[in-house]
Amino acid sequence: MIQTAIVPFQRQVGSPLTKKQITVLQINLGKRCNLACTHCHVEAGPKRTEELDPETCHQLIQLIQQFDQIQTIDLTGGAPEMNYGFKPLVEAARAAEKEVIVRSNLTIFFEPGYEDLPEYFAKHHVRVVASLPCYLEQNVDKMRGSGVYKDSIEAIKLLNQFGYGTDPNLILDFVYNPPVPTSAEQFALPPQQPKLEAAYKDYLAEHFGIVFNHLLTITNLPIGRLKYHLERKNLLEPYLHFLSENFNASTVDRLMCREELSIDYLGNVYDCDFNQMEGRPAKTPEGETLTVAKLLEVGSLDAIAQVRTAAYCYGCTAGCGSSCGGALV
Repeated sequence: MIQTAIVPFQRQVGSPLTKKQITVLQINLGKRCNLACTHCHVEAGPKRTEELDPETCHQLIQLIQQFDQIQTIDLTGGAPEMNYGFKPLVEAARAAEKEVIVRSNLTIFFEPGYEDLPEYFAKHHVRVVASLPCYLEQNVDKMRGSGVYKDSIEAIKLLNQFGYGTDPNLILDFVYNPPVPTSAEQFALPPQQPKLEAAYKDYLAEHFGIVFNHLLTITNLPIGRLKYHLERKNLLEPYLHFLSENFNASTVDRLMCREELSIDYLGNVYDCDFNQMEGRPAKTPEGETLTVAKLLEVGSLDAIAQVRTAAYCYGCTAGCGSSCGGALV
């Protein structure tokens, strides 16, 4: 069956996707990670060595201290905790009274040298957003590796012991991703977020006595390892069609790329994490590629007029929408 061409995302939206005031800095500290998950769009893993350098870390701290409009510092990776600059950025952001999010794989708690992380997170009131793509062991281990589920459960219990999930200052959220498809019949968007959250809470409380705050449902975007997997199966174009056919216009106003800047370990600036992984840097209206140094030079975070879009943007606007904060509508 011959499929029609995918409508360009900007044409589907009807106008260029414009930026709002920037309130979130999402910083990718590097590609070092103790896991190598099949759906990882960052392609992180134990053999990767790319990470933040001291000069870029210093510039990021300057940004945090200089701009009151920043509300949230969102630290990701790789395993952000393994990469240079993690604790200095946490502490600088908390000193500036910014919310700090760490996107943790949980299993890092059991790696040598990182055993202090649960206590450290609690001390600094870090919001933990943890990958737990299912509440069932078989599904998690299939996506993230054998034994990851059991380690994740033990890590969550540690966080609960420090007050995560019960203390209003210690927020613990989980991230759900649909299973990686091996055929077009398996293409799926995340289920309704509130209903799935209730199922997670019931199961984890009943079987492990675990409590948490929110479940965030995130659509698998065809980037990184998932993109290569889909290409090998000749499923990339069909999957993009699937996402575009489920476009929901009501998600557009709340897209995360409109209020955030994504920054890589080299200090380059992007509209979002997905554009970062696809090598599509943000540009000024004059066409100049943005860096952290440039933002400090011009004295503004709002140096971008329009978001650079691509076909994979349909992943954030399909169904109930998808963002680093979960469903959009």
